[in-house]
Amino acid sequence: MTSKRLNYYAAAPQAMKAMMGLEKAISESVLPLALRELVRIRASQINGCAYCVDMHTADAVNQGETLRRLAALSTWKETPFFNQQERAALLWTETLTLVATTHAPDDIYEEVAAAFNDQELAELTFVIATINAWNRFGVGFAMQPE
Repeated sequence: MTSKRLNYYAAAPQAMKAMMGLEKAISESVLPLALRELVRIRASQINGCAYCVDMHTADAVNQGETLRRLAALSTWKETPFFNQQERAALLWTETLTLVATTHAPDDIYEEVAAAFNDQELAELTFVIATINAWNRFGVGFAMQPE
């Protein structure tokens, strides 16, 4: 981790321990890892977190994600490369990442909920919330990819 600012790991170890506990729980999600990485990348793109985009793109490639799909992620609505569940996850990602603007309306919730069972939807929301939190650290503390 390269940062031009505060080392938040060292400055708040108890809070970091809690964040890492949340990450551990998410790592045991029933959601496919590939889907979780797409969500992390898309939220990080929206939030302008270069560190997280770089890290999760590398992780996705290492797990077998195609460069074509990764290149098209920011235009997922206009491409045929993503299945129904991925499209729903990306819609929910954008909706919650931009919640101050979108307010998560019922029609979007219903569309997303149709693609996931209750556990999957709750876990998807935790993935989205967590990457948005990490993005605040990445952007706020000016983290740079190495």
